[in-house]
Amino acid sequence: MAASPVAIPYGGYWSSPFVKWQGALADRHAIRLAAFTAREALAARGIPLDAIDHGVLGTSVPQQGAFYGMPWLAGMMGAERVAGPTIAQACATGVRIVASAADEVSSGRAGCVLAVAADRVSNGPHLIYPDARAPGGAGRHEHWVLDNFERDPFAGCAMVDTAENVARRIGATLEEQHEVVLARAAQYEAALAEDRAFQRRYMLLPFPVPDRRFAGVAETIEGDVGIYPTSPEKLARLAPVREGGTVTLAAQTHPADGNAGMIVTSVERARDLSARPEISITPVAFGQSREEKGYMPAAPIEATRRALAAAGIGIEAIDAVKSHNPFAINDLAFARAFGIDWRRMNNFGCSLIYGHPQAPTALRGVIELIEELVARGGGMGLFQGCAAGDSAMALVLRVEDGRA
Repeated sequence: MAASPVAIPYGGYWSSPFVKWQGALADRHAIRLAAFTAREALAARGIPLDAIDHGVLGTSVPQQGAFYGMPWLAGMMGAERVAGPTIAQACATGVRIVASAADEVSSGRAGCVLAVAADRVSNGPHLIYPDARAPGGAGRHEHWVLDNFERDPFAGCAMVDTAENVARRIGATLEEQHEVVLARAAQYEAALAEDRAFQRRYMLLPFPVPDRRFAGVAETIEGDVGIYPTSPEKLARLAPVREGGTVTLAAQTHPADGNAGMIVTSVERARDLSARPEISITPVAFGQSREEKGYMPAAPIEATRRALAAAGIGIEAIDAVKSHNPFAINDLAFARAFGIDWRRMNNFGCSLIYGHPQAPTALRGVIELIEELVARGGGMGLFQGCAAGDSAMALVLRVEDGRA
């Protein structure tokens, strides 16, 4: 069977604000909140639920009832006949669910796929693994979020240590990383200009936070919450997290809560569902890789090489680059590997600044990449980001404006 062309309808995507952990979304069930957000977003965009015939949910932090995954989320939205898988690939989950959705459409197994990514890093579960042969049958326990931040069971180190490893490999200093932080903060400020004009293209604002029973609205938030203003003076007062290291708290992202979603469908159906049918958005190629053990921030380099090779282009053909950069060192390593200026990456924001709710992080990055390309009249875009286990995914996409 020949592969069918795949497209994303313009405007057929959305994101909640990202809220720093233990904030306004800390006690909202991530999957229920994602269903609420998706239902509101689809209604606002005039995309009917009966257009969707498949779904894929990406989530990496278990929530109560998550066993029922995508069918539960779709049912809460009112799409009670929609089924599909639930996928976890740590911070690469957002790109992975787009790839899965594209595969379903390309193969002809689905016509219109709803891809949703949702996580609540706040109040992560404390798990007990029974062990009847342990002393007293007490079993083993794990704090899903904190324990996995602190130790990769294969690499045997914390995530911040992988950043230090890459910094040593490329010879990056604390001062260089802080230069990245200041530049990224300024880029994010550009997304807030004119009453958050850029973010309003895809984000539901002001965002109504449901009450804990999802029976009403508890409060509204105007945008991302928990971002600290920075300055050279503030950065100069910070010491590295590790003694003798170079990575400070400012040079890494903060955990957050939130969700994002996207419609992936055929070219013809995308025109029907698009808010601007003259704009075409095409996922061109995906790439995946795994780096040397303990060097997570460098993993997107090879993933990008594979995505570019699959697309049949070089980095010089890319007009805009977005990254999931949990550490400033991510962007320095990537830019050096490809011989590009890191200052040209991540216009209008990135996860280093607005936070990291894991599964939806990459999907929001892809959405912002699309909107940046639309604003410039079209072009080729690259999203790349690392993930736990020294892995990464990359996506090349093309945006064309038929009026140009």
